[in-house]
Amino acid sequence: MEVKQIHSMAQVDCTVWNRLAGDAYPFLRHEFLSALEQSGSVSEQTGWEAAHLLVTEADELVAFMPLYLKRHSWGEYVFDHQWAQAYQQQGIDYYPKWLTAIPLTPCQGERIVFAEAVNPVEVMQLLLDFIKQLSDKLGISSWHCLFPVEQQAELLRSLGLSIREGVQFHWFNRGYGDFNDFLQTLNAGKRKMLKRERRRVSEQGVSLLRIAGPDVSEVQWRAFFQFYTMTYLKRGSQPYLNPAFFQQIAATMGEQLLLVLAVKDDNYIAAALSFVGADTLYGRYWGCHEEYNSLHFEVCYYQGLDYCIEHSLKRFDSGAQGEHKISRGFEPITTYSAHWIKDARFAKAIDHFLVREQQATRLYKQDAASYLPFKQSL
Repeated sequence: MEVKQIHSMAQVDCTVWNRLAGDAYPFLRHEFLSALEQSGSVSEQTGWEAAHLLVTEADELVAFMPLYLKRHSWGEYVFDHQWAQAYQQQGIDYYPKWLTAIPLTPCQGERIVFAEAVNPVEVMQLLLDFIKQLSDKLGISSWHCLFPVEQQAELLRSLGLSIREGVQFHWFNRGYGDFNDFLQTLNAGKRKMLKRERRRVSEQGVSLLRIAGPDVSEVQWRAFFQFYTMTYLKRGSQPYLNPAFFQQIAATMGEQLLLVLAVKDDNYIAAALSFVGADTLYGRYWGCHEEYNSLHFEVCYYQGLDYCIEHSLKRFDSGAQGEHKISRGFEPITTYSAHWIKDARFAKAIDHFLVREQQATRLYKQDAASYLPFKQSL
């Protein structure tokens, strides 16, 4: 087996890549990663330099791993700014670093994709050796793998990487027939709260549209992008993604997109865009023109729950953060990241930090679970 590094998704055939990637997890599709690069959302100028690794055997692709050379830590959702500051205080460069992740996307999934015929441990060791050799050659401090599924996190742990844990809040479909069926699992107070929030939206004269990607019009795409941009501008920053990115994914993978639009007096006032996987709905981007009572909950959460129930999806991953999700039935789950630190001194210090952080993270998860609104433990 041989490892090859490419610096653009255009250097690997879409069909060959997708034969391994599949479409169960939309963010690994060739179309998604290509749209990030071709739109310029991910580039050397934005601090995300593509450096993907391909593993071939007899000229056949048997594994791949998205990889980026990063010169900052923005858009990652696993925060290592303190580590970078520690390096700086010692007069050592933390950047550039290697990053295996889906850019700007804190959604768990496979990070290394293997053909069935190969040994994952053997292939991962080959990739890790390649990264270490290249890091020595280029003076790169570390490699980080963000939001892998638990099985891959454990594989990386077995190869000597440090594992970091985090918490997100996901909703799980336990065979509900409709939204009211889900409501019946909640205690009386929270059940009334959810009903009240949904009622308030309609009382304000707001109606909701759920539109499959191929059916979204140009006008609706423009409205969505305006709302998405406003989310960032309200915080005094610029959006990571540009219109070209959304235009490209709409054209190349529209069947895995779901747009929710809020309408009042024949005007669009808010929108949320989600990706549809094999068994999971991934809520990703949201924005609104002005604030309405409970509108965020309806557009970003309840419409997604309705969709999951109607289409028998098992899970709703609505993105990072958000303790307000707990009272609406989103349960705390553990997320993982894996880290290889070249400098042995810093690796030891970071391991000590991770032990302490893990204890706090697990206590936080346990505490968050105690606030779940279900009538009894599920």
